Amino acid sequence: MALKLYGTVSSDGTQRVQACLHEKEVDFEFISVNISAGEHKTPRFIARNPFGEVPALEDGDVTLFESRAITQYIANKYEGKGTDLIMKDPIQLAIQTVWMDTENQRFDQPFSKLIEAAIEGDRSGQDVRQYEKKLESVLDVYEQRLTESKYLAGDRFTLADLHHLPGMHFLRSTKAKGWFQGRPHVRAWAADILSRPAWVKVAAMSPW
Repeated sequence: MALKLYGTVSSDGTQRVQACLHEKEVDFEFISVNISAGEHKTPRFIARNPFGEVPALEDGDVTLFESRAITQYIANKYEGKGTDLIMKDPIQLAIQTVWMDTENQRFDQPFSKLIEAAIEGDRSGQDVRQYEKKLESVLDVYEQRLTESKYLAGDRFTLADLHHLPGMHFLRSTKAKGWFQGRPHVRAWAADILSRPAWVKVAAMSPW
């Protein structure tokens, strides 16, 4: 039975899970949730995600929400299939977890605020600049890290990189792409991960 992924093509969380499924070469059924019609707030969907947000994943009797938890489930369940996205060595895994947490706690928050501002058509306010500065500070840290290894967790692509895909794709489509020019290692890393076939499939459906 194929996995069922509930979400929208514009949701960064949904995109994150789609990229993981493609990397692992796992068949899945994508079920579009009509946000404008309020489908994500119906009792049927709330049973899948009690917060009424996308994405949600169904795998037989298993139902999961929160995109990063879903990607870890997929990466572990389908170990040995497709791209190996999780480090095996305990020290390397700890380093991977550090950069996964960095994405979640330091990169995603200002990135999400910039998306909100873009959707609302306000890119000039003081709050927007505040989030841009936060994100630039994170990219400075990434620039230093990527002088030490090709990818964030080490010398191969892992979930630490994959989780950044929606954000890096969005930034490259805005004036923020200029941030990459002064950060050559970030620029090379972004070009690398955004050219992966799994992400190209997702990006082809993205409205950004």
